[in-house]
Amino acid sequence: MSALKDKLKADLTASMKSKDEVRLRTVRMALAAINVEEVAGKEARQLSDDEVIKVLTKEAKKRREAAEAFANAGRKEQSEAELAEQAVLEEYLPAQLSDEELAELVEAAVAETGAAGPQAMGQVMKAVNPKVAGRAEGGRVAAAVKARLAK
Repeated sequence: MSALKDKLKADLTASMKSKDEVRLRTVRMALAAINVEEVAGKEARQLSDDEVIKVLTKEAKKRREAAEAFANAGRKEQSEAELAEQAVLEEYLPAQLSDEELAELVEAAVAETGAAGPQAMGQVMKAVNPKVAGRAEGGRVAAAVKARLAK
Protein backbone atom coordinates (compact mmCIF):
# COMPACT_ATOMS: atom_id res chain seq x y z
CA MET A 1 0.00 0.00 0.00
CA SER A 2 1.24 3.50 -0.76
CA ALA A 3 2.54 5.67 2.06
CA LEU A 4 0.05 8.42 1.17
CA LYS A 5 -2.89 6.03 1.43
CA ASP A 6 -1.58 4.86 4.83
CA LYS A 7 -1.42 8.49 5.95
CA LEU A 8 -4.99 9.09 4.78
CA LYS A 9 -6.20 6.06 6.75
CA ALA A 10 -4.36 7.22 9.87
CA ASP A 11 -5.81 10.71 9.46
CA LEU A 12 -9.28 9.21 9.07
CA THR A 13 -8.96 7.56 12.48
CA ALA A 14 -7.52 10.72 14.04
CA SER A 15 -10.32 12.89 12.64
CA MET A 16 -12.93 10.46 14.00
CA LYS A 17 -11.38 10.71 17.46
CA SER A 18 -11.10 14.51 17.32
CA LYS A 19 -14.61 14.83 15.81
CA ASP A 20 -13.28 17.03 12.98
CA GLU A 21 -16.27 16.72 10.63
CA VAL A 22 -14.79 18.50 7.61
CA ARG A 23 -11.57 16.49 7.67
CA LEU A 24 -13.50 13.26 8.36
CA ARG A 25 -15.85 13.58 5.38
CA THR A 26 -13.05 14.81 3.09
CA VAL A 27 -10.66 11.97 3.94
CA ARG A 28 -13.50 9.44 3.63
CA MET A 29 -14.34 10.83 0.20
CA ALA A 30 -10.67 10.74 -0.84
CA LEU A 31 -10.26 7.12 0.29
CA ALA A 32 -13.46 6.17 -1.54
CA ALA A 33 -12.18 7.80 -4.74
CA ILE A 34 -8.86 5.93 -4.34
CA ASN A 35 -10.69 2.63 -3.81
CA VAL A 36 -12.82 3.22 -6.91
CA GLU A 37 -9.67 3.88 -8.93
CA GLU A 38 -8.04 0.73 -7.55
CA VAL A 39 -10.87 -1.51 -8.72
CA ALA A 40 -11.41 0.26 -12.06
CA GLY A 41 -10.30 -1.69 -15.09
CA LYS A 42 -9.95 -5.42 -15.59
CA GLU A 43 -8.08 -6.21 -12.34
CA ALA A 44 -7.96 -4.71 -8.86
CA ARG A 45 -4.56 -3.22 -8.06
CA GLN A 46 -2.75 -1.09 -5.51
CA LEU A 47 -2.14 2.52 -6.53
CA SER A 48 1.32 4.05 -6.24
CA ASP A 49 1.81 7.36 -4.45
CA ASP A 50 1.91 9.16 -7.82
CA GLU A 51 -1.42 7.62 -8.82
CA VAL A 52 -2.93 8.54 -5.42
CA ILE A 53 -1.75 12.13 -5.96
CA LYS A 54 -3.49 12.17 -9.36
CA VAL A 55 -6.74 11.02 -7.74
CA LEU A 56 -6.45 13.64 -4.98
CA THR A 57 -5.66 16.35 -7.54
CA LYS A 58 -8.77 15.42 -9.50
CA GLU A 59 -10.88 15.54 -6.33
CA ALA A 60 -9.43 18.94 -5.33
CA LYS A 61 -10.27 20.28 -8.79
CA LYS A 62 -13.85 19.01 -8.42
CA ARG A 63 -14.13 20.87 -5.10
CA ARG A 64 -12.76 24.10 -6.60
CA GLU A 65 -15.19 23.93 -9.54
CA ALA A 66 -18.13 23.09 -7.29
CA ALA A 67 -17.28 25.99 -4.96
CA GLU A 68 -17.21 28.33 -7.92
CA ALA A 69 -20.56 27.04 -9.18
CA PHE A 70 -22.16 27.40 -5.74
CA ALA A 71 -20.75 30.92 -5.35
CA ASN A 72 -22.12 31.93 -8.76
CA ALA A 73 -25.52 30.53 -7.76
CA GLY A 74 -25.51 32.58 -4.55
CA ARG A 75 -25.11 29.55 -2.26
CA LYS A 76 -22.35 30.87 -0.03
CA GLU A 77 -22.60 28.16 2.64
CA GLN A 78 -22.15 25.26 0.19
CA SER A 79 -19.34 27.15 -1.54
CA GLU A 80 -17.47 27.56 1.76
CA ALA A 81 -17.94 23.85 2.56
CA GLU A 82 -16.42 22.88 -0.81
CA LEU A 83 -13.48 25.27 -0.26
CA ALA A 84 -12.88 23.77 3.20
CA GLU A 85 -12.75 20.28 1.66
CA GLN A 86 -10.37 21.52 -1.04
CA ALA A 87 -8.06 22.97 1.64
CA VAL A 88 -7.94 19.59 3.41
CA LEU A 89 -7.12 17.78 0.13
CA GLU A 90 -4.36 20.25 -0.71
CA GLU A 91 -2.57 19.31 2.52
CA TYR A 92 -1.86 15.91 0.93
CA LEU A 93 -0.75 17.28 -2.44
CA PRO A 94 2.76 18.49 -3.34
CA ALA A 95 3.32 22.24 -3.18
CA GLN A 96 2.03 23.99 -6.29
CA LEU A 97 4.50 25.71 -8.62
CA SER A 98 4.62 29.49 -8.58
CA ASP A 99 4.04 31.34 -11.86
CA GLU A 100 7.78 32.07 -12.09
CA GLU A 101 8.75 28.40 -11.58
CA LEU A 102 6.18 27.30 -14.15
CA ALA A 103 7.47 29.90 -16.64
CA GLU A 104 11.05 28.61 -16.13
CA LEU A 105 9.97 25.01 -16.82
CA VAL A 106 8.07 26.10 -19.94
CA GLU A 107 11.06 28.13 -21.15
CA ALA A 108 13.36 25.13 -20.66
CA ALA A 109 10.94 22.86 -22.54
CA VAL A 110 10.69 25.32 -25.44
CA ALA A 111 14.50 25.48 -25.64
CA GLU A 112 14.74 21.67 -25.37
CA THR A 113 12.23 21.01 -28.16
CA GLY A 114 13.25 23.95 -30.34
CA ALA A 115 9.55 24.80 -30.68
CA ALA A 116 8.40 27.99 -32.35
CA GLY A 117 4.85 29.16 -32.91
CA PRO A 118 1.49 27.96 -31.59
CA GLN A 119 1.47 24.83 -33.79
CA ALA A 120 4.28 23.35 -31.63
CA MET A 121 2.18 23.44 -28.44
CA GLY A 122 1.77 19.65 -28.33
CA GLN A 123 5.54 19.08 -28.40
CA VAL A 124 6.12 21.52 -25.56
CA MET A 125 3.25 20.13 -23.47
CA LYS A 126 4.67 16.63 -23.90
CA ALA A 127 8.04 17.85 -22.59
CA VAL A 128 6.65 19.96 -19.71
CA ASN A 129 3.97 17.63 -18.26
CA PRO A 130 6.35 15.04 -16.74
CA LYS A 131 8.34 17.83 -15.03
CA VAL A 132 5.20 19.46 -13.64
CA ALA A 133 3.49 16.19 -12.53
CA GLY A 134 0.80 17.23 -10.05
CA ARG A 135 2.41 20.53 -9.07
CA ALA A 136 0.35 22.64 -11.48
CA GLU A 137 -3.07 22.20 -13.06
CA GLY A 138 -3.14 21.25 -16.74
CA GLY A 139 -5.07 24.35 -17.79
CA ARG A 140 -2.53 26.58 -16.08
CA VAL A 141 0.35 24.78 -17.82
CA ALA A 142 -1.40 25.02 -21.20
CA ALA A 143 -1.98 28.76 -20.71
CA ALA A 144 1.69 29.30 -19.84
CA VAL A 145 2.83 27.31 -22.90
CA LYS A 146 0.40 29.13 -25.18
CA ALA A 147 1.55 32.53 -23.86
CA ARG A 148 5.22 31.61 -24.35
CA LEU A 149 4.71 30.32 -27.90
CA ALA A 150 2.72 33.43 -28.85
CA LYS A 151 5.79 35.62 -28.24
